[in-house]
Amino acid sequence: MGYLFEDVQKYGTERLEAMTKSWQTIAAESSDFSKKSLENSAVYVEQLLGAKTFETSLQIQSDYARTFFTGLPEYLKKTGEVYSNFFNEAFKPIESAVTKVQAYKG
Repeated sequence: MGYLFEDVQKYGTERLEAMTKSWQTIAAESSDFSKKSLENSAVYVEQLLGAKTFETSLQIQSDYARTFFTGLPEYLKKTGEVYSNFFNEAFKPIESAVTKVQAYKG
C-alpha cells in the first residue's frame, strides 16, 4: 500500500512541476509581449505628438497598426502552442486511464 501511495505522490509531483513550467512560460511570453507593446506605444505617442501634418500622423498610425498586428499573431501562436502542451500534459492521466479501461474491456 505504501508503494502505491509513493507512486501517486511522485506522479502528482511530476504533473505539478510540468504544469508550473507551462504557466511560467506563459507568464514570460505574456510579459515580453506586454513590454514590447508598451515600448511600441510610447514610441507611437512620441511620434504622433511630433507629427506636423495630417498625412504624417496617418502614416504614423498606419505604421503602428502594422507593427502591432504583425507581432500579435506571433504572440498568439507561441502562447497557443504553450497552452496546447499544457493541456496535453494535464490530460495525460485521464488519457492513460481511459486506455487502461478500454484495454480491460477488450
